[in-house]
Amino acid sequence: MIRIELPATGEEIAKLSVGDRVLMDGTIYTGRDAALPKLVKALKAGEEPINVMGAAIMHTAVSPAGIAPTSSNKEDIEESIPYLASRGVLVHIGKGKLGDETVRALKEAGAVFIVTPPTAALLTSRVKSSRVAAFEEEGMEAIFELRVEGIPGIVAAARGTSIYD
Repeated sequence: MIRIELPATGEEIAKLSVGDRVLMDGTIYTGRDAALPKLVKALKAGEEPINVMGAAIMHTAVSPAGIAPTSSNKEDIEESIPYLASRGVLVHIGKGKLGDETVRALKEAGAVFIVTPPTAALLTSRVKSSRVAAFEEEGMEAIFELRVEGIPGIVAAARGTSIYD
C-alpha cells in the first residue's frame, strides 16, 4: 500500500502506476453531476471557490447515509475531469471506465484516476470531518471538504494508461 497525503504533490503522483493500491489521508473535496460543472464554470470565470492545486476530488454526494463513489464516466462528471486536471486537481476518485481522451488529459496534466470500493460503510468510517466548501444550494451534491484517514483505492489511470486497457 502506498500512502498519499492530500493535497498531493506532482512528484508524489508521478510515482504512481496503474494497479498501485493506495491509502489516502488529508483533504478530499466531493463533487458530482450538479457541482462539478459549476466548479468548472467558476474557475473559467476567474473565481476559485476551492483551492484546486494538488487537490483530490471524489465523485460522490454527502448524505446522512455516508459517501460512496458514483460513476465517473457520467457525462457531466467526465467532461469536467480534463479541465480540472489542467487547473491542478491531481487526484480524481470514483468508479467506472474513463474514455481514452480523458485518460490522455490526465497524463498531460500529471494527474491520476483512482477507483474506490463502492462500499459506503467503509468509506464513511474513514471520514473524520465534513463541511460544505462550495455551492451549498446543491444540498448533498454541494462540494464538501472532507478530512479523511485511510481511504482505500486502486490507481485506474496514470501516465496515459488505464487499468481497463
